[in-house]
Amino acid sequence: MSITDDSNTAKKRQIINRFLAKLTKDDPQMYYAPTAEVARALFVMIKEHHNRLPVDEQLLVKNLTSRDIEMMLGFHH
Repeated sequence: MSITDDSNTAKKRQIINRFLAKLTKDDPQMYYAPTAEVARALFVMIKEHHNRLPVDEQLLVKNLTSRDIEMMLGFHH
C-alpha cells in the first residue's frame, strides 16, 4: 500500500465519519444498530449527497460500496 493509498483511505474515513456524525445526530438509535445496517444507511446518504460533495471527495467515494463502508467502520485505528 502506497502513501497515496493510505492518504485516500484516511480521507474516505473522514468523509464516512462526517456522514456517521450526521446519521447518529438525526437518528440516535443508529448508534446501537448493527454495523451492516449503519453501513447501508451511510451508503445511501453518501449516494444522495454525492453531487454536493467537493469534486475530490466525489472521486474518493464514487466506487465505495456498502461493504467497503462496513469494513472501514469495523476496523478503527
